[in-house]
Amino acid sequence: MDIAHIGIVSISDRASTGVYEDKGIPALQSWLQNALINQCEFETRLIPDEQPLIEETLKVLADTHRCDLILTTGGTGPAPRDVTPEATLAVADKVMPGFGEAMRAVSLKYVPTAILSRQVGVVRGNSLIINLPGQPKAIAETLDGVFSAIPYCIDLIGGAYLETRPEIIQVFRPKSSKKATN
Repeated sequence: MDIAHIGIVSISDRASTGVYEDKGIPALQSWLQNALINQCEFETRLIPDEQPLIEETLKVLADTHRCDLILTTGGTGPAPRDVTPEATLAVADKVMPGFGEAMRAVSLKYVPTAILSRQVGVVRGNSLIINLPGQPKAIAETLDGVFSAIPYCIDLIGGAYLETRPEIIQVFRPKSSKKATN
């Protein structure tokens, strides 16, 4: 079974300076470890809302650490310091607009302010990068709604073959792309 190399970037001015405890990284690690059967190797970063730093962090996780999946949390709203989508788009080889559309649709079931989110999904090399909300509850709701498409996307870009616990999340793959099980 493939090892899942996953980058997690929590983007918050206040958490990165210790004003409050970051809850994004633990929430993402917990959700992924619960959902994935694969062994996970995490590269985590807690950084402020600074576009050049976000861009450099995403590049290092994709190009140097070769993460199959990079999830960001925070910095996707309309506030002046929210620059995660701009940084993500700046490092993209391909934009995957369906992820942003689907994440907003999922979140809209819970809060009317979901329309304020500017989350994006992109591909850089063999890495899928997805911007997620900042709150643990919203992270879980969003992943519950979109993760079923993530493993197949990672297959298509040459990443690890991710397998999930079917009672947690059902992955969709065409029959022709499923690996045989022993």
